[in-house]
Amino acid sequence: MKQKIYDFFHSFKNNSFQSIKHQPSSKALLKSCLIMIIIIGISEYLMLVPLNLKSPVFIIYIVCNLMIFGTLYSFLQMKFNKISKYCFVLAGLFIVYLGVGTFYSQPYFHAKSYQTQLTLNKKADFYKDNKTISYQSIPVVDRESAIKLGDRKMGQMVNYVSQFDVDESYDQINYQNKPVRVTPLEYSDLIKWFTNRKEGLPGYISVDMVSQESKVIKLKEGMKYSKSDHFSRKIERHLRKNYPTKMFDELAFEIDEQGTPYWIAPVYDYQIGPFGGKDIVGAVLVNAVNGKHQYYNIDKIPNWVDRVYPAKLIINQLENYGKYGKGYLNTLLSQKGVLQPTDGYNYLALNDDVYLYTGLTSVSKDASNVGFALINLRTKEGKYYNISGAEEYSAMSSAEGKVQNLHYDATFPILINAGGEPTYFLSLKDSSNLVKQYAFVSVKNYQIVATGSTVAEAEKAYYATLGDNGKTHTKTKKVKLTGTVSQITAAVKEGNSYYYFKLEGSDTVYIAPISISDHLPLLQSGQQVTIHFLDTSSSSQVVSEIEYQ
Repeated sequence: MKQKIYDFFHSFKNNSFQSIKHQPSSKALLKSCLIMIIIIGISEYLMLVPLNLKSPVFIIYIVCNLMIFGTLYSFLQMKFNKISKYCFVLAGLFIVYLGVGTFYSQPYFHAKSYQTQLTLNKKADFYKDNKTISYQSIPVVDRESAIKLGDRKMGQMVNYVSQFDVDESYDQINYQNKPVRVTPLEYSDLIKWFTNRKEGLPGYISVDMVSQESKVIKLKEGMKYSKSDHFSRKIERHLRKNYPTKMFDELAFEIDEQGTPYWIAPVYDYQIGPFGGKDIVGAVLVNAVNGKHQYYNIDKIPNWVDRVYPAKLIINQLENYGKYGKGYLNTLLSQKGVLQPTDGYNYLALNDDVYLYTGLTSVSKDASNVGFALINLRTKEGKYYNISGAEEYSAMSSAEGKVQNLHYDATFPILINAGGEPTYFLSLKDSSNLVKQYAFVSVKNYQIVATGSTVAEAEKAYYATLGDNGKTHTKTKKVKLTGTVSQITAAVKEGNSYYYFKLEGSDTVYIAPISISDHLPLLQSGQQVTIHFLDTSSSSQVVSEIEYQ
């Protein structure tokens, strides 16, 4: 065999195959085709390449297979014939097409098209879109904290912890109008998959981003399709089998309003030139339990779905939006009006949708924002809030400085309306990624900062600090109210005791943390009290002081 290979390449080098015995052309062609069918079948099964000429990966895949076939056929024939020649020529043409198409699709030819892929409504009203937020609806858990809370909960599930791991994606969604992070369980290894594959994955983890409560949601029927499954039940292979030509972006795990788990598979296409302007054109929704699937065009996505556009794609389009407003050359020369997103982003829950939020700053990086962008991850509807102030990392440093003796790290902030004042809200975490305190920082003046061990305490301190700095916060006013307690109950939230009560003649729920009075555990129905609170026009109010009659 070694001698045959040597003779083949030696003859190929000298352009002479006459002295070498070769197989008949038809037999060599048949063998080459059979071998290529095996190679293509195995490689496609493993690589899951989309069979689409608009996919650069598929073109490279074609080139490699053509070259392998041409070389294999020449080897079996022991001569470089026309079929092999055509294979290499065709491979070369595909390479040229890929190179020229990629070059033509670059922004310096289509700067305006790249800039308009994302549009922002510059007339959006921050105060109208973001009503004064109540502390009991502020999400305080980021992904790292959710991972910690989920791992702790998983450790309590003795029957699960030895068989399953937890996927660390923890995608943020809105579930029944609440911001939560959800993530599926996954098989620990191949053996665990083999022993549990019949029942499937028993559930998923949900973390309430407001209360920090984590749950393992057990399913009546296990999930049979996931990233950790194998063979035909692996979710990526399931998608490729049913949609061989679709180009899929990053998968997202979600649950519908009934708690049924789904995989959301965004489908993308190139909108600018052959290989430029990547954008989402639809999505395939796969039921994680039974594998049922359906493709939806981008304008037909069900309303319960929250994450269709991947965050990386949105950030890339936002960069192009700020960069190419005045053409490509402007980005290299004067850079007039060029903006860029800040180095980080977070998510906001608005109107039962999830929006990606980030600040926009000038390319000079002067540690200040000129405004904020919010983009809907289901519809790509964009909003621009013309609010200038400190960029997010300055606010994070300010909050960390307030508790520098405790060495807490601030999470990337979210933008809220606190009493009519654009405000950054941050959680402060210890070295174990557990939330310990909370901070409010003014966007317009990041030196106005307040912290507290509970959100209610931080909110109260922030309003007081605003007043001390001559800032008037609208839609909130100090109220002193006397009444008789009609109902009262206690609850533990974030490790602290709270008392929830109503006064006779009112449906408002008043929330009093134990820290304001040691006598709260003795409070009973029928007792008269005088309470002080900041009126946020909400159905529940946080009590800052209480007096007993």
